Amino acid sequence: MKNSSLRTPYLSRRHLLLGAAALPLAAGLPFGARAEAPMMGAALAPYRRFTLGNFEVTTLLAGTRTVPDPHTIFGLNASDEDFAAASEAAFIPSDAAQFFFTPTLVNTGSELILFDTGLAPEGITAALEAAGYTADQVDRVVITHMHGDHIGGIYADAPTFANAAYSTGSVEMDHWDMSGNDGFEAKIRPLQDQFDLLDDGSDVTSGITAMAAFGHTPGHMAFHLESEGERLILGADFANHYVYSLAHPDWEVLYDTDKAMAATTRRKFLDMMATDRVPFIGYHMPFPALGYVAAKDGNFEYVPASYQTMIEG
Repeated sequence: MKNSSLRTPYLSRRHLLLGAAALPLAAGLPFGARAEAPMMGAALAPYRRFTLGNFEVTTLLAGTRTVPDPHTIFGLNASDEDFAAASEAAFIPSDAAQFFFTPTLVNTGSELILFDTGLAPEGITAALEAAGYTADQVDRVVITHMHGDHIGGIYADAPTFANAAYSTGSVEMDHWDMSGNDGFEAKIRPLQDQFDLLDDGSDVTSGITAMAAFGHTPGHMAFHLESEGERLILGADFANHYVYSLAHPDWEVLYDTDKAMAATTRRKFLDMMATDRVPFIGYHMPFPALGYVAAKDGNFEYVPASYQTMIEG
């Protein structure tokens, strides 16, 4: 008997037809070549959503840009050598930094609350729409402080959030009200009478409490969220870079109004978050801007969130 492995295979009419149908796909291509897919360009999803107890929290990428010469902004009291060493240790260049602008949306189940508004209405509305919302669904806008990259999206000829109430810190409002600042006059002044003013310990709503975090601006506020025993800090700009500010809290930052107070605030918040292991969202942290703080050699280290918020328990 002949070895069955040497038998000629039987090719049915169906096999022949399928093989013939596949031939045009390779027609005109040299051996080993394949069709090229187009280059799509660098991209970053504009939102990340997770649950915090009964809350739903969504970080929104309202803009990002590359900024040259970060040592002219961060570490003003650090040597060139120390700045370069910190950059190299973190695997980032010392001559450019990527800035992220990350408002945060909190759905409490009864209110949709937006913290900060980005650089312009177009950026925040695009991010909202990507996340499945429209601007007119926002019930309240909370401004952590009144730098232009936080208030830029709130108003342009008309309110961006037509159905929203507004909140901000009382100290912050008093400071900017008398400043003559063009951004304040264009973005906040038209809405000023509609703002509720908050102090340290004021509740925005049940489970969301204002925290004085002065220094970056005179009345800069952070916010503590708690739902079903789960906690989160919305840190805004208490630390503006995950290496040059968070990991080196005593390094001076150009945009901090009171640099000594800002450093004291950074250490206070970082120590609390590291000790209590509370996650935080930082407005300028690498998107999606959610992470943790670890104490390290008398300073701190940023630990980006991975899958912690995905685990159902």
